[in-house]
Amino acid sequence: MSPALPDGDTVPGGGPLDGWTADYDRQRGFSVYVHVPFCKVRCGYCDFNTYTATELGGGASQAAYAQTAALEIDLAARQLDQAAVPSRAVQSVFFGGGTPTMLPATDLAVILSRVQQAWSLEAGAEVTTEANPDSVDQRYLETLATAGFTRISFGMQSAVPHVLTTLERTHDPARIPQVVEWAKQAGLAVSLDLIYGTPGESLDDWRRSVDVALSTRVDHISAYALVVEDGTKLATQVRRGMVEMPNADDQADKYELADQAFSEAGLHWYEISNWAREIDGKPAACQHNLAYWRGDDWWGIGPGAHSYLAAGYFEDEAAHAVGIDNEVTSTTTQAHGVRWWNVKHPRSYAAKLESAASPAAGREFLTQEQATLERVMLGIRLSEGMTISDLPDPNPAVIAGFVARGLIDGRAALTGTLKLTLRGRLLADALITELMGL
Repeated sequence: MSPALPDGDTVPGGGPLDGWTADYDRQRGFSVYVHVPFCKVRCGYCDFNTYTATELGGGASQAAYAQTAALEIDLAARQLDQAAVPSRAVQSVFFGGGTPTMLPATDLAVILSRVQQAWSLEAGAEVTTEANPDSVDQRYLETLATAGFTRISFGMQSAVPHVLTTLERTHDPARIPQVVEWAKQAGLAVSLDLIYGTPGESLDDWRRSVDVALSTRVDHISAYALVVEDGTKLATQVRRGMVEMPNADDQADKYELADQAFSEAGLHWYEISNWAREIDGKPAACQHNLAYWRGDDWWGIGPGAHSYLAAGYFEDEAAHAVGIDNEVTSTTTQAHGVRWWNVKHPRSYAAKLESAASPAAGREFLTQEQATLERVMLGIRLSEGMTISDLPDPNPAVIAGFVARGLIDGRAALTGTLKLTLRGRLLADALITELMGL
């Protein structure tokens, strides 16, 4: 089953921005995420908000999804205008899931067109969709490119059949080079997603997956350590002793192998789990994910989708509800960000929009402490690092200790920047915990 939604405040009848007013200029970037919750099968390790046709039953039609998502886009545009958020062109659009390419390419084009109508796209805006290798053909990819998509991210995961079987992935690994070539011919930038640390995966298995990914000469690769989430089929198998998870040393060895191989092939890390090739002097990084890591604004479309706006004010009634007392005037309270999330089930999501109601299920206003913690947790993951003076309590002794332990770059620290070393990337979570005194 998919994870429960976060705890938060009830969303007013006017929507997630009811009682909230923006307070920043037009320079902050704005992106759109579109969640497509449909999958052919549910993979045993997946805890995303996804559904197969059998799980959905009636009342949540894939055929009607594009028009339902378009209703939320229209609602979003109206609510942003009412909250005095500056009108900005969209810098990136990302279709995730689920498997967005379970929908016809023409449906994805309809959703993208509605985003363009609501806000317009920046010149050179990045438009990405995720896809399973067995969910597209050459004509599908050509249709995407014609519609304005610029990038596709294929869920390769592994090149080894027994690893794919454990993950319950349905595609033939031999198809990867073919779909990559079709995408390139259509004019799309291509990324491959890999997973390491699957039960039963040897170091040689992982090396084979890395080599196959590099042989396609894509410009971007993401590699994620498998995390066994509670409530998934894989978690049950681990708990019952049916499969054995690799230990932390095994995953560290696989990360180091990948980092070295990617670097030697000309793809360099720009975020802990992402590597990109330089094209015309600039890394082919995923601009949409960079928007998250750098704290830009985004609106999430779809069931279970999350949204975030960075700064503004809300009425004191809401402030008292969340226990914030940093009053700016007698009637408003400053927020260091507002976040909200939609109802989870596609049936409930569609029903709300069809009745002209917001699909938002809950929201929260961030305190300065929460916003700072998130900025550190995200910013430190980037190869560009983060400014030491932006830390809430930049303790020189703690930072010197990180340098001595080989976790951060000493020269960068002397110039006022925290940059992770390879060892620091492997121990990033522990480093953040120590840095923030958690």
